[in-house]
Amino acid sequence: MDRNLNRSTAGGCNANRPVRVLQFGEGNFLRAFADWILQVANEKGVTDTSVAVVSPRFSENKSIKALREQEGLFHVILEGVQNGVPVSTVKLVDVVAEAFSPATEIDRYKAIIESEDLRFVISNTTEAGIRYEPDNASVLTAVTFPGKVTAMLNHRFRHFGGDTSKGLFFLCCELIENNGSTLHDLVTRHANENNLGNEFIDWVDKSCVFADTLVDRIVPGFPADTACEVMNRIGYDDSLVVKAELYHLWVIGGKGWETVRAELPLDKAGLNVHFMPSLKDFRDKKVRILNGSHTAMVPVALQLGCETVKEAFDNTLVNRFVNSMVDGEVIPTIAGPVSELKEFASGILERFYNPYIKHYLKSISLNSLSKWEARNFPVVADYFKLKGELPRCEVFSFAALMALYGPESGFAPDDNAAHLAALGKAWNNAEEYDIVSEILGSGIFMADIEALVPGFTNMAAEFLASIRHDGMENALQKCCL
Repeated sequence: MDRNLNRSTAGGCNANRPVRVLQFGEGNFLRAFADWILQVANEKGVTDTSVAVVSPRFSENKSIKALREQEGLFHVILEGVQNGVPVSTVKLVDVVAEAFSPATEIDRYKAIIESEDLRFVISNTTEAGIRYEPDNASVLTAVTFPGKVTAMLNHRFRHFGGDTSKGLFFLCCELIENNGSTLHDLVTRHANENNLGNEFIDWVDKSCVFADTLVDRIVPGFPADTACEVMNRIGYDDSLVVKAELYHLWVIGGKGWETVRAELPLDKAGLNVHFMPSLKDFRDKKVRILNGSHTAMVPVALQLGCETVKEAFDNTLVNRFVNSMVDGEVIPTIAGPVSELKEFASGILERFYNPYIKHYLKSISLNSLSKWEARNFPVVADYFKLKGELPRCEVFSFAALMALYGPESGFAPDDNAAHLAALGKAWNNAEEYDIVSEILGSGIFMADIEALVPGFTNMAAEFLASIRHDGMENALQKCCL
C-alpha cells in the first residue's frame, strides 16, 4: 500500500468544510489539543469547520511544509491509564484545510482574512508572544503577534466597511493570566500608536471577542523513540504524528463567553470544555500547580541528569522538592478549601507518573524565562504578601533556572535571543549577587521583582552560589528540603 499520508491515500476525509478558524501556531500542542478537539466536535456533528494554519512568525518552517505535503492530515495518539486500565487510541485529524507562510503567500493570507466564513482565531505563541514591543501594525507582516493581529483586524475592518457582524472571536491558548483580554489591550495600544483611527478601535471593542482561556493537556510530541512501531501501527509515514495524554481541559470565559459558546458549543460534544464568566480561581489552581511545577522542576531535574518528567518524579529529591513547593508554598496562595486544593493537586501531580508519556524536560524548557514569570512569580508575590517572607522552593527554582541558562551548565536554552544575550552579559560578573541583580534589572522580566518582593535578589543569589559550588543535589537538600 501507499504509505504516504494525504487525502487520497487516507480516504474518508472531509475537505469541504468552511474555514472558520485561523490558527496561529503549527506546533505539537495545538495539533494535539485544539485541532483534536475540533475534529471530535466535527465528528459529533456539533461543529462543521476547517482550519487554516500559519506559524506565528509567518515563517516557512518544517511543520508548515509537512502539513502542506500531507494535505493537512496527521494522527494523534492518546495514551494513559483510565479506571486502572491502560488505554491507547489513535485518531486521524483532518480539520487542517491549508497551511502556509504569509511571508511568501500574502494574497492567500488576505483571502482568509477577507473570508465571510472566518469567525475564530486560535493561537499558541507561548507566554512570550502576548507582550508589548513597538511594531508597525499597519502592515499585515508586522513583527509581533499582537501587531499581526492588529493589522489583520484592521484589514478585515476596512474590507467589510466596518460591518459589525464581521468581527472575530479570539481563543488564545497562551498560558498567561487574562490571555485574551491582554491581547485586546495590546491591539488597542498598537491601533493608537499606529493611528488606525477611533472607528477601528470601536469596531474591535464592539464586534470582536477576546475570550480568556485555560488549556491543559500534556503533549510530548513526536514519538521519536518508537517511530517505526508507531508508523506500522497507523499504516502511514506520518512525520506529524503527535503523542499526548488522555486528559484534556479547555476553560473559556471572560467578556463575551456566552457568545463564544453559542457559536462554538464544544461542551456539547462530550469534551472536557467548560464555559464560565471568570477563570481566575480555576486558572490559579491549574497554572500554579501543574504548569508552575513543570517550570520549577525542569531546571532542577535537568541538572540532576533527568531527561523526562517521569524520570524526574522517580528521583526522590525532585519528587520531594515539587511536593513540598506545591503543598507549602503554592496551595496557600490559591483561594478555596485546602482539602479540595490538596485533592486537586494530588490528581494533577499523579499525571506526572504516566508511564506511557515520555514528556521530555528539554521540550518543556522552551521559553522558560517568560514561563517562570507567568507561572511561578505570582506565587512568590502572593506568598510574600500573605506570609511576609519568601517561598524558598520557588526562589530556588529561579536560581536553578539561572544556573541552567548560565555558561557553566553546558545546556543550550531555546528562548528569546535578546534575553539570552542579556543573561549572558550578566554572567560576566564574578559575584552571584551581582549576576542576579543585573539579570533582574536587564528587562528580561516585566515585573520589578526585587521591588515587589524585597530580599529576592539576596536569597536567589545565595541559592545560585550553592548550586555552583555545592552541586545541584547538595544545594537542593540544603536549601529547600
